[in-house]
Amino acid sequence: MSPLQTEHASPEELAVLRAAFAVDDGGESALGWAAVHAFEAEHGIVLPEPYRTFVAEITDGSYQGPPDYGLLGLAELPRDWGDDRPERVLREPFPLTGQWLWEVDPRPEEELEPVLDRVFDHGSIVLGTDGCGMYWHLVVSGPHRGHVWFITGEGALPFGAEFGFTSAEPGFAGWVKHWAADQDWFDVSSAED
Repeated sequence: MSPLQTEHASPEELAVLRAAFAVDDGGESALGWAAVHAFEAEHGIVLPEPYRTFVAEITDGSYQGPPDYGLLGLAELPRDWGDDRPERVLREPFPLTGQWLWEVDPRPEEELEPVLDRVFDHGSIVLGTDGCGMYWHLVVSGPHRGHVWFITGEGALPFGAEFGFTSAEPGFAGWVKHWAADQDWFDVSSAED
């Protein structure tokens, strides 16, 4: 896995993000840097770039997507997230570095449950949903910081060409760029298909 640049937003990435969300509100919904710094201090994290600059200067969420039901604001969760979930702890590292299909994992449920809770609730913010319990997450702490993950009731997989299933660049800007080009999320067949 090649490391993502998560400390500084490149002008090229910011241009992609501004172009993709040009029809939004002209930056009126952007949080501003004070609110971003307050969120980070509250959760003990620093958001990865270019997402950090995106929510501070471009927009904090969008009805138009990505994903199918729109891009959530920084502190939001999807309507179907549920009220009985464990507390989200963003400073705890996201536990995965590779695809995991727990639906076919042979271990007993009591072994899987603690890890599943961490996959959904630790080290990532929820970018949005494609419905039916299919969520897009941006990892904010841990080895995959800056990567976007697709997490469903059946399993989780990282997004980006280096992981297979898609020709997209990794990270938030690559994810948005792929969506803005109207590409299927998973536009590359795997050898297992």
